[in-house]
Amino acid sequence: MLRRLPPGAPHRPTGSTSRRAFLAGLGGAAALGMVGCGGAASAAPEVRFFQSKPEVIPYFADLLRDFAAENPGIRPIHEIGGSLGGLAGTFVRNDPPDLGCLNYNYEMANFQARGELSDLSDLPQTQAVSTLVQDLVDLYPAFPGRTSVLPYSMMAASVIYNRDLFEKHGVAVPTTYSELIAACKTFEAADVTPVYSTFGDAWTVMQGLVDYSIGGMVDVIDFYRKMREQGADVTPDSPVSFSRVFREPLEKMLEIAAYSNSDAAGRKYGDGNVAFANGGAAMYMQGPWALTELEKLNPDIRVGTFPLPMTEDPADNKVRVNLDLSLWIPEKSDRQEEARALLGFLTRPQVQDAYNAHALGFGVRKDAPPVEDERLLEMQPYVDRGAFYQGASQGIPRTIPFESYSQAIVFGADLENTLRTLDADWARLARRS
Repeated sequence: MLRRLPPGAPHRPTGSTSRRAFLAGLGGAAALGMVGCGGAASAAPEVRFFQSKPEVIPYFADLLRDFAAENPGIRPIHEIGGSLGGLAGTFVRNDPPDLGCLNYNYEMANFQARGELSDLSDLPQTQAVSTLVQDLVDLYPAFPGRTSVLPYSMMAASVIYNRDLFEKHGVAVPTTYSELIAACKTFEAADVTPVYSTFGDAWTVMQGLVDYSIGGMVDVIDFYRKMREQGADVTPDSPVSFSRVFREPLEKMLEIAAYSNSDAAGRKYGDGNVAFANGGAAMYMQGPWALTELEKLNPDIRVGTFPLPMTEDPADNKVRVNLDLSLWIPEKSDRQEEARALLGFLTRPQVQDAYNAHALGFGVRKDAPPVEDERLLEMQPYVDRGAFYQGASQGIPRTIPFESYSQAIVFGADLENTLRTLDADWARLARRS
């Protein structure tokens, strides 16, 4: 699935409408902008650039203008869509975009596994990708003999904490599970909400409490490798199953969730941002996209980040990451040369590094510079040594409603039965595949 984005995030097209719009295929969720038009430019070959991350649409529009100015013989078309199903329709109609820039997860990997994406292994950029980052790509099925996906930006997420509240109440950043629970009890005794939760938005439960808890105890890459090997043979009693592996971390997750605000069931992402920005809780389990919103709401808020500790060994602590953006070129694109030219422009270190600084992302190249934003600095050592994990939710196909299951668990659904259902869903899908 595409990473769920903050409600209300801007979704603005740039430029004029392209004659090659495929609004119908995207269910009206797309807008297209044409960079460079009129005169000789209109006769230049087009290269269609597809993206879906709303908050950086204007940023990429500017990059496409820079590319057009530098390459007057190529006319970039900015295609914007919010539906992966709509994108799939363009492949079915043999009319995919020429270059894609999307979150990379299980659903996107299906295009790679079917051989729909061209081989990029001859490009020097593929050799520049950090081995630790490439491991995240390898979490998903691939087409034999091809390197079809080029990571572009990685987001790291962990517990956001209010520095002032921690200092005021003499609480140190916890590095073990028992220290975390002790911190929650200290804040609770001081009438400070320990954790602000927004259970009303299922995606916030899944990417935060659930993914953080599982990733803090489970080797996610190894888990899904073994699950794929078992395929349709997975049962709750299998050597590796959701029931066996996820139960303990999710039991601990429920213990942490009990320290949430009393109205968490009815609160959503926007509510969480407002409350946390105004000092309404000590900790907030959101990704870096929330940092910009918090700053808008309270420019004076002092926040930091730390990985959710789930064991009694600080060496086990890791941060959650996802390949927020990756680049790929469809096999059926008839503008391979132009698409590679645009890919080459976007992956110039000065262009790629500037984007990551703007979007609060971490670099994916071996020589990528460290982050400079002070709100992210505490995560850099973990990223540097590979102490990170892909969110467990990202390895589950969208046809399995893991997001809803996550919400149901914090609402009181029986954990054991939910995990048994998840095992059955996995096996059923494997049989169909």
